[in-house]
Amino acid sequence: MRTVMYIMLILGLCACQQDDESSVSDQQNKADKDTVQQQVQISDTKQDMMADVLSSLYQQSAQNLLKTRPTYATVLGVDEGLAGEDFQSKLGDYSPAAEVQLRNRFRELNKRIEVKQVEQGQAAENKAVMMHLNRYYAGSDDFSIGYIDPWMGLSPFIVNQINGPLIDVPNQIVTNQPLQSEADVLAYIARLEAFDGFVQSVVAKLDADVSQDWIPPKVIVEQAIKGLESFVAPAVQEHPLYQRLSKELPQISELSAERRDDLLAQAEQAIEQNVYGSYGLLIHLQQQLLTKARPEAGIWAQPNGAAYYREAVKTLGDTDLTPDAIHQVGLDEVERINAELDTLLKSQGYEEGSVSERIIAINHNSDYLYADSEQGRLNLIADLNRYIDEFTPKLAEVFNQSPPYGIEVRKFPKSREASAPGGMYSSPSIDGSQPGIYWINLRDIKAVPTFEMKTLTYHEANPGHHWQIALNLAQADLPLLRRIASFNAYSEGWALYSELLAKEMGQYKDDVMGDVGRLKAELFRAVRLVVDTGLHHKKWSREQAIDYMKTVGAVVESDAVAEVERYMVWPGQALGYKLGMIEMLKLRQFTQQQLGEAFSLKDFHDWVLMGGAVPMALLNQRVNKAVADGLENEIE
Repeated sequence: MRTVMYIMLILGLCACQQDDESSVSDQQNKADKDTVQQQVQISDTKQDMMADVLSSLYQQSAQNLLKTRPTYATVLGVDEGLAGEDFQSKLGDYSPAAEVQLRNRFRELNKRIEVKQVEQGQAAENKAVMMHLNRYYAGSDDFSIGYIDPWMGLSPFIVNQINGPLIDVPNQIVTNQPLQSEADVLAYIARLEAFDGFVQSVVAKLDADVSQDWIPPKVIVEQAIKGLESFVAPAVQEHPLYQRLSKELPQISELSAERRDDLLAQAEQAIEQNVYGSYGLLIHLQQQLLTKARPEAGIWAQPNGAAYYREAVKTLGDTDLTPDAIHQVGLDEVERINAELDTLLKSQGYEEGSVSERIIAINHNSDYLYADSEQGRLNLIADLNRYIDEFTPKLAEVFNQSPPYGIEVRKFPKSREASAPGGMYSSPSIDGSQPGIYWINLRDIKAVPTFEMKTLTYHEANPGHHWQIALNLAQADLPLLRRIASFNAYSEGWALYSELLAKEMGQYKDDVMGDVGRLKAELFRAVRLVVDTGLHHKKWSREQAIDYMKTVGAVVESDAVAEVERYMVWPGQALGYKLGMIEMLKLRQFTQQQLGEAFSLKDFHDWVLMGGAVPMALLNQRVNKAVADGLENEIE
């Protein structure tokens, strides 16, 4: 009995010890869980704090750009928190000191962003893209020349015939400056009065570049002079800067007739003295520069120009291909597209001569031309609007999302026709006060034949530039610079891809000549690969480039001249269209092969567009991840 009781006592003591040990174990487990939870909370707090720090740095990047480019801030429709106090009355400073400060700020911001640790996913992509954008707006460390353009990044010639502050700033004022109150009018007039200092800052930058022997080709200086002279040619009251104000003032109810007259008189005086006066001085300086201007057309002739072009190829072509390799891609694409065009043209009875000769002959056929009259031009614009209205509703078949911003078709002002491209797109404002604008150049009615207008519209409007850029702008969860990002190969590649997408959706089903126009447009982009590398790497002359565009690209004389002179001041930009399209088609083909029957064109377009514009390498990563996630879901 004692033995039994002893055993029971021992067992009881063991049980108590086990209970105590279990209790201790439970307490330890709870403590461990609490520690883990605290660590998770600390980690989450750190991530939240890091997100706030990065958000602030991203905001500072946007402020750095917009405070120095206040008329671009006007285009975007942002507030003073981003663009600075009274920015609507300022024009910006393009002096050498201001340019150095702008670029150095972007470099400093990148250093601060680079050391911040982020998790994978959207935060990592934001960091990578923002660092890329900051480098883009900082320009190359090797070149202090040129200026930082909000769309193009480093642009080599601050005064030229196609863009730059002297062209862009007044156009932005005329097109985008708000005029709804007396305060708005006073800001408008303040900007007119600020032209003296603004132009002087441009002159200072031009002089600094010339001192480095960085001088545009002679023909570019000549064309710039023509553009400047055209800008100041109208009587003041006929100038767009005056006409815009004169048109809007009667709509401002708070102003008396007497006050309106007074404000118009102030504007007239400012245009006469500050705008015309400063541009007149600049014209004189450009005429003096002609004696120093280079005869060579390519950027290679500038100091360290070959290195500049290699950088432009990487930045604007968004590729690691060499200029020689790009040149060959262009030649191969020209051959392929010519073969397709030859087949289509023969099907329509056009059999004699080269492809280019046959297309040029069609360009002179009145059956495919708008009347060279005011009514003919009105008919053309009506057709462009009709193409947008007819095709846009069909896009729901291949897109999950559509942009919330409207689009308008407008013709270029007469003063810009000589140097402007055939078509161009400009972004809506973020607040929706300004729509996206599809600009059409009507300088030469033979350059806009009827069978090409569908394709141009799909490129510039929907589903091309407007669709992509407006969707990008609407993604409020992205940092502002990402919403307005201008990755050349991505944007232009998408717009060229959109032309093919329209073909695949049946837009040319009963329109063979329209399809000829589409292929001609694609040929044009292939020719650009050849001409851009020809000018800037192979040392082609301007005349050689123009002749190639006419004889191979089926481009009319006026367009060939304008295009080649455009490439002369924008080295590398023309590469983005075809190279970007090729990469997007490769991505789509890869996605189709990987996903098979599960492939969705709508989803593919979401993966390309809805994460925001990115460099092509990051787009590849994004799409590859989406494909991998899709395959994993199939397995599950």
